[in-house]
Amino acid sequence: MKKEEVPQDESNLASANIKDMVYAVDENGEYTTELSTGWTPKTIALDNAIQIIEERINDAKKRVLDNKTSPIEYYMEVHKMDLQILASYVGFWKWRVKRHFKPSVFNKLSNKKLQKYADVFEITIDQLKNIDA
Repeated sequence: MKKEEVPQDESNLASANIKDMVYAVDENGEYTTELSTGWTPKTIALDNAIQIIEERINDAKKRVLDNKTSPIEYYMEVHKMDLQILASYVGFWKWRVKRHFKPSVFNKLSNKKLQKYADVFEITIDQLKNIDA
């Protein structure tokens, strides 16, 4: 696309005063970079992705409050991690982290193990134990 045709649609990027760098062709036919405040299809895709993330967080929180999972799963969703990433950050096997999702197992974890999770999520052990704190 030509430099003057780079989309400047309203988006979450524009409201946050952030711009995307895109490639465009200048008046000499050379590739150059141009800043864009957004493009409607991209905005729709980003909004949909954010909505899905928010739903996953809310579902995880509900499962914690219903005592069906531990707060570890909730904070994993809040921090946009998956099981593999969380396991690598805390230094546990994936199956072990998944086991820590069980409330009965979570309630028996040592402070040392809880601290590893708290450090990754940048919260205190008390916040880890109580998602409403």
